Amino acid sequence: MKNIALIGSTGSIGKQTLSVVRRHSDKFKIVSLAAGQNVGEFLSQVKEFKPLVATIASDKPLGEKIDKQTELFVGENSFKNAIIDQADIVVVALVGFKGLLAVLDAIEKGKDVALANKESLVVGGQLVMQKAKEKGVNIYPVDSEHSAVWQALGCDFNTPFNKIILTCSGGAFRDFSQERLNSATAKDALMHPNWKMGAKITVDCATVVNKAFEVIEAKWLYNTSFDKIDVILHRESIIHSMVEMGDGAVLAQMSYPDMELPIQLALSYPERLKTDVKSLDFASLGKLTFEQLDHKRFPCFNLVVTAGKQGDGFPAVANGANEQAVELFLKGAIGFNDIYKGIYGAMLAFEGEHHLDVESLTQADAFGRRYVKELFGV
Repeated sequence: MKNIALIGSTGSIGKQTLSVVRRHSDKFKIVSLAAGQNVGEFLSQVKEFKPLVATIASDKPLGEKIDKQTELFVGENSFKNAIIDQADIVVVALVGFKGLLAVLDAIEKGKDVALANKESLVVGGQLVMQKAKEKGVNIYPVDSEHSAVWQALGCDFNTPFNKIILTCSGGAFRDFSQERLNSATAKDALMHPNWKMGAKITVDCATVVNKAFEVIEAKWLYNTSFDKIDVILHRESIIHSMVEMGDGAVLAQMSYPDMELPIQLALSYPERLKTDVKSLDFASLGKLTFEQLDHKRFPCFNLVVTAGKQGDGFPAVANGANEQAVELFLKGAIGFNDIYKGIYGAMLAFEGEHHLDVESLTQADAFGRRYVKELFGV
């Protein structure tokens, strides 16, 4: 039985993690839950899984009592209380910069991490990987793309390779003209053609910031250089990523789009368990297509990758600016193209921060957020 601490239980990845636990209740047990603002969903989860610890960021009245066997914590950073000694693995499914704090806390306590939070490696990749190595902690990727790369490498991060090829669906706006992009709304951006995900990451797919984040993640997860990471547009989302090996062979991981597959593998490794993912019907797949990414259509991609290459505090600034801009876009306060303006302006205004510690990264993140608020007068 593997005991799981689930950080971000009411989001898309969190709920799918609980689906995996239901399917294999003889293999997995939820020992702690950490949620954000969805009180109703949180209470339902606590009632069903009866964790030892439950935490929620919302300060809204819970409306009903929590069972005595569950210790309750409330408050913005209460999620830290969910990383308990009884956990064997911590699923970090928080969205945004806070994921870095959860990952570092889990590593410090010697817990393996199933990583669904992109920002922790984007912002603090060097810090996270150094700490994980010092503590002897495993980081298992939950992203479908990075799970695919990991599987292609035989689930061994030390396997040599020539090149990583990350596939990209192109998001909701892959066929929009520039004119349509100028008037694109949040509702438009949230209509992803292939995947069902949370709002923030779905907008990041529309800007392709999400894929830029994955490029930076790959640099740290696989201890490689940016010139050994490619991105290719693959509309069907059947091949989730590929690796070119030293002899020129290319290995790919394929399945219908379903996040429960990479979530479950991160929890069950080295064992592979039954899923509800439908077997691929190759005869009915039709043509699988591959195209170069249109960098003019998706200018945020190069911008964020550049932040990763610059290093020090720049990825944190880009991430903070992006989070703030996406939040404003989802509220209808700014336009879609304003997301690029916010990230670009913040990076241009930032003078650099060369300390790789949580405090410095937090300040860089705050700089990016503050710049965007001031830029758009909110």
